[in-house]
Amino acid sequence: MKYEHIEPGIFHSRPNRFIAKVETGGREETVHVKNTGRCRELLVPGAKVYLERSGNPDRKTKWDLIAVEKGERMINMDSQAPNVLVKEWLEAGNLFCDLTRIRPEYTYGNSRFDLYVEADGQKILMEVKGVTLEEDGRVRFPDAPSDRAVKHMEELKEAVKNGYQAYVFFVIQMKGVRFFTPNTDTHPEFARALKEAADGGVQVLAYDCLVSPEEVHIADPVPVALENPALYEMADPLVGWYREHKRDLPWRKDPDAYRVWVSEIMLQQTRVEAVKPYYERFLKKLPTVRDLADAEEDVLLKLWEGLGYYNRVRNMQKAARQIVVDFGGKFPETYEEICSLKGIGSYTAGAISAFAYGLPRPAVDGNVLRVVMRLTGSHADIMKQSVKRRVEEALQEVIPKDAASDFDQGLIELGAIVCVPNGSPRCEECPLASICEARKQGLTGEIPVKSKAKARRIENRTVLLFKDHKELAVRKRPGRGLLAGLYEFPNVEGHLTMDEVTAYCKEIGLAPVRVRPLEKAKHIFSHIEWHMTGYEVLVDELEKTNEKGFLFALPEEIGKKYSIPSAFEVYVRHAGIEKGIGGQENV
Repeated sequence: MKYEHIEPGIFHSRPNRFIAKVETGGREETVHVKNTGRCRELLVPGAKVYLERSGNPDRKTKWDLIAVEKGERMINMDSQAPNVLVKEWLEAGNLFCDLTRIRPEYTYGNSRFDLYVEADGQKILMEVKGVTLEEDGRVRFPDAPSDRAVKHMEELKEAVKNGYQAYVFFVIQMKGVRFFTPNTDTHPEFARALKEAADGGVQVLAYDCLVSPEEVHIADPVPVALENPALYEMADPLVGWYREHKRDLPWRKDPDAYRVWVSEIMLQQTRVEAVKPYYERFLKKLPTVRDLADAEEDVLLKLWEGLGYYNRVRNMQKAARQIVVDFGGKFPETYEEICSLKGIGSYTAGAISAFAYGLPRPAVDGNVLRVVMRLTGSHADIMKQSVKRRVEEALQEVIPKDAASDFDQGLIELGAIVCVPNGSPRCEECPLASICEARKQGLTGEIPVKSKAKARRIENRTVLLFKDHKELAVRKRPGRGLLAGLYEFPNVEGHLTMDEVTAYCKEIGLAPVRVRPLEKAKHIFSHIEWHMTGYEVLVDELEKTNEKGFLFALPEEIGKKYSIPSAFEVYVRHAGIEKGIGGQENV
């Protein structure tokens, strides 16, 4: 769309919605403003504006005000331009493949819509809205309440029910904006109506424009934030904060895919400080995917001893073997291929994609869920998978393509050290404090909402340290189920008395010389609690037992060779076994 006979001017004042006082050509002129919106942030005294000479010599005002400079940005203000621009854009072959009819000002129901279109075998209604309200790259509509706009949204939703396609097309009359969102400050009813229309099948589009004093054209799509605009505003402050405040962690120094993978699996359910020595030891022993694929199970479990959730490392080995077979030993480089690996879900795949390859994929863990829920003021239950999926979808839209790794890690870091759980978040240190809804509403103690997990089952067990003067008895657990394939001290269900322990010894062929009670212990798994009592049982000769599952070894040999889970940590100390790295156990 082109303009003719353009002159620059300096804005002085706006006596009413229709006219303005502008200095041009050395004199003050009364000009027609081609926009009845408020435009208060644009038409400020001293602003440079652009005028088009009217083609009607009989009109009182000789000029139309069509554009204004706001800082470095040129904004077209012509409220008649958006309809013309969209019509030209559609006729140029955009949006629809087979456009057969386009008709302006079409009446449907009780509303008059800007465009009626027939294309691709469909009947289409389209409402066009010009947008000139911009703040720090965020553009909003409307800049004044509009009951007519609300009515249009409701009518479009009904039209969809009756078989029409329907669109709301926001023409952003400037270039270089970050995202569009409805103006909940000025007209929350419109924001609600637009969201309901979108949920009802109305398609919402926003495009920016190339603008000069002489012409304006539709250019590129702009992200639309129908709700939670804070997600679109957080990227710059979050990335900047992360780059300045990130912790010095070993897996951040050389973030190739294998290293990221190892660290992320280890970090699940385990504290950062606890993971560091395990990470260094694991990579020293198994520095490549092929090394992991070829590792013997006992070596693998010993390296993982103390981290818990042993199925994680078993699945890692299965995935490593997949990589060797299916990808020639080279770690896959696309999100979809990474997701195909055994034991890798959306979080781990997103982390590897972003941290190692810079791909704009979300990595949503508990830290991220907590940050996002507080930021948006949401009371959704973060224990529900549907909530996590919605957060992943929302973040996918806002990850900066040139800073995907720092954005994802920034969210995780923020949740880990600032937006902390179980107490007061450190809002005074948070780069997102000014846009956080939970902080504004005083709800940081209530958000996030997390439904209670099912109560854990209590199991009573008696742990037995069978020893002669040199060796201890251990046994390997079954290959499936709780702590599968790991080594343990012999133990039985229930809490046995000393007499019952003596009787059990004789039952399995051992002659106890001395039975000494040990301290009680408790270990919490994800779904079970073990309440344990223990006994040290000195026998004359371990080999005499008829229990075929027992292995007999010196304490130092057990510490080096056999992986005993931390559930038995109290009794490991009593046995004098040195395990190397301490840790907490889970299943």
